[in-house]
This record gives sequence, C-alpha cells and structure tokens, in this order.
Amino acid sequence: MDPIIQRTSVPRTIKQYRKPWFDTQPGYLFLPYASTERRAPLKPTIPIPQTLSEITGPRFGPESIEAGASDLTVGQPGPPIGERIVVSGRVLDENGRPQCNTLIEIWQANAAGRYYHKVDQHNAPIDPNFPGRGHILTDEHGGYRFITIRPGEYPWGNHYNAWRPAHIHFSVFGPAFAQRLVTQMYFPGDALLPYDPIFNCVRDEKARNRLISKLDWDTTIPREALGYRFDIVLRGADATPWDDPNRL
Repeated sequence: MDPIIQRTSVPRTIKQYRKPWFDTQPGYLFLPYASTERRAPLKPTIPIPQTLSEITGPRFGPESIEAGASDLTVGQPGPPIGERIVVSGRVLDENGRPQCNTLIEIWQANAAGRYYHKVDQHNAPIDPNFPGRGHILTDEHGGYRFITIRPGEYPWGNHYNAWRPAHIHFSVFGPAFAQRLVTQMYFPGDALLPYDPIFNCVRDEKARNRLISKLDWDTTIPREALGYRFDIVLRGADATPWDDPNRL
C-alpha cells in the first residue's frame, strides 16, 4: 500500500523581478536634494518576496476612466490660461513590446507654477479652470495622448533661491494596485535643469536625459498646441528613471 503523502498548503511565491540598473536610477541619498538626507534608509533594504496577490488582482480598466480625462483644457467653466501642449508617447517593456491597457495619471502645476492644492501656498495665481490632473489607458500599441497646459517653474524650499524646472508628474500602474511607478517629464532647453537636484540625482547622463521630452512636430496641432513626445520604458538598461529605485 502506498504511503499517504500529506501536502501542506503554503503561499506561492513569485521569483523576484530583476534588480534595476542602479546607475540609471536615483539613489535614496543625494545630498544636494535635502529631504533625502532625512528619509533615506540607514540600513540595507530587505526584499519582500512577491506572491500572486502582488502581481495579480484588481486593476484599473475602462470603467475607471472618466470621459475627457485626457484633455486637461476642457470640462471647466472657462478655458485655462497658458500655452496648450500635446504630450504623447508609448509605454514599453525592456524588449520594446507595447504595454496596452496601462493606466497613466498625470498631475502638474498651472502656467503660473502653482498646483491646484491647498498645500501649495506659492505666491502665484490659482487658475480655477485648470485642476492640473488627468488620466488615460494606453491603447493596443501602448500609446497615450494628453492635451494640457505647459506648466510654469516654481520656487521650493530645498535651498536658497531653489526653483523647480517645468515638469509633469507621471504615474504608471501595472496589472495590480501594488505595481505603481512614478516619474517626472521635463522639457527640452529648460535652463533650470542643470540646477535641479531632483533631475540630477540620476547619475547616468543618458538615463537622466531620458526624462526630457522631445519636441514632436507630428503631434503638434497647427496654430493651437506644440507636441512633445515622452516614451516610458519600464525596466532594463534603457528604463525610464523612477522616483523609487527599488520599484516592483
């Protein structure tokens, strides 16, 4: 008679994702970026094994998208103030494969360099017709497209006379809530980039420059809006630099 084999139920763990290319990602501690000195970990980080719940489960779909949410210049009582721009691109994996049905969120300051948020007390006008946020799902080619306003520069408290260059925040969600990546997009030719510690905390110059969008004549709307292209690569040697180097 065959012996009875008792099987125990154990959580199924998933092989860890490959570690990012650290030269292309910002470190936890970058002294010119003052707040990293307070929040950088003092001990080595501990990797947490990923289970099915971390890589599957609820995700954002078409039902989560509001109509017109990709055009930040409409939906208010009046038109926003500022230069209209088109920001578009594709979300790709390290092998160039498009990532469709991926939720992208953006948020930004208005043309005067002020966020539509109570925490922002910068002495600049609030534009009541520009909330400064939008979202979209990528299409079957991994593509996305926003119509928005070119954000203004603004002062911040990192050091004496510190100013942030014009930028747009991007949030990219994967196939589960726990898979979220955040980065920033900058504009070509911005004279403040060499002085910005957040931009310069990416050590590799080529990787750092991947945060700068490219002027795109193909998406420019004549007499209405300049086009800028910003492709997002999720990992690998050509990955977009992310706010968290130990991303999922």
